[in-house]
Amino acid sequence: MRKHRSTLALVGVVVATTVGAGLTLVTGAPPAAAATSGPGVGTPYVASLGDSYISGEAGRWAGNTNQSSSEIDALGPTAYFDNATGTGEQIPGCHRSKSAEIQIGGGVGNVNLACSGAKTSTFFDSSGNFKPGIDFYSDSSGRQGQALMLQDFAATHNVKLVMLSIGGNNFNFAGIVQTCVEDWLLSPSWWPDYCSRDSSVTNNFSSSNIATQVAAIRGAIDHIRTAMTDDGYTVAMYTIVVQDYPSPIPDGSGFRYSQDGYTRQSVGGCGFWNTDANWANGTALPDINGAVKTAVATDGASNLKVMDISGAFNGHRLCENTVGLLEEEGLTSWTNPGAVNVSEWINQIRTVTTLFGPYQIQESLHPDYWGQLALRDCARQAFNGGAPRGGTCTISGSGLDAQGEPVMTLH
Repeated sequence: MRKHRSTLALVGVVVATTVGAGLTLVTGAPPAAAATSGPGVGTPYVASLGDSYISGEAGRWAGNTNQSSSEIDALGPTAYFDNATGTGEQIPGCHRSKSAEIQIGGGVGNVNLACSGAKTSTFFDSSGNFKPGIDFYSDSSGRQGQALMLQDFAATHNVKLVMLSIGGNNFNFAGIVQTCVEDWLLSPSWWPDYCSRDSSVTNNFSSSNIATQVAAIRGAIDHIRTAMTDDGYTVAMYTIVVQDYPSPIPDGSGFRYSQDGYTRQSVGGCGFWNTDANWANGTALPDINGAVKTAVATDGASNLKVMDISGAFNGHRLCENTVGLLEEEGLTSWTNPGAVNVSEWINQIRTVTTLFGPYQIQESLHPDYWGQLALRDCARQAFNGGAPRGGTCTISGSGLDAQGEPVMTLH
């Protein structure tokens, strides 16, 4: 089979600041499958590509607490281990967690190729960490871009659905969060410095940059299509579902901590001014999600769908006044009955002064264990018994369903 190769050159926030039974999990470099498995033949698989919002970042933690981390540690220290021996990460820092949404079970196999911090194109971050993009990057050390990883995998596995989350890091998501939290921490309530008025933030949402990122996201989709076509897949044999990004914090009026003083960050881990929170939900998130949806709409392929998760966590967002920290809700563990109903599904923002092991800064502001399982419920509905579809993912009930996941609807 011809291999298409080209060399192309979130999210860690730095602020000065029970996997379901019956699933087939593929991690690391998968072994060669039997000759009877491949395009359109054999066990159906779902593949995830993209960034931290689909890799499973922060999936170790079930809710938030300022007491012992053991109270919310759902997966333990091996949460992100995905190499062939289960002893570490295949690519350090990708944080492909055991609670990642792609693990839908029900006799459907999965492969998680996503990487926290990824952009549309492969790069090495400031610490020298490899961040594979949605491209055909390949080097002498055996490192590959995610499109090439997919091509290698799909040649010997029956990939029915490719789920993609990409674009947020192209818009400098981590840098924006850093600036917003710094501005909240370093300016007084009587003279607030709003990140939403900072050109280093707003320039990310200029019309020219939005157009640039729409083109980059379309390019990523094209690379997925090329990988599958080169493996012999027809359009009818697989579907690409592109998911957008969720709102992680409420509007200013929805916070349970005042913006005055330091409680919003020191207790809640959500140091945003009300004005900036409103801007994030009213401008930044719609612009990023708009770019994702425009890329899909202008592509127009019949096997390309969108899963809208923008409101998937509403009511369970970080610092939202409808939920709380475990101790605020009178709970002692994430395993307490009903914990999912009153817990936050977004991980706290960690800063230099609030970071302590085993937490990691890059887990900040990402869907936690409950959030990952909620998205998994919608991903299973998107697979739709092998006839993949798109839709809007929202909460549709309380408690946990038969799979031990929050009750969600894809409609």
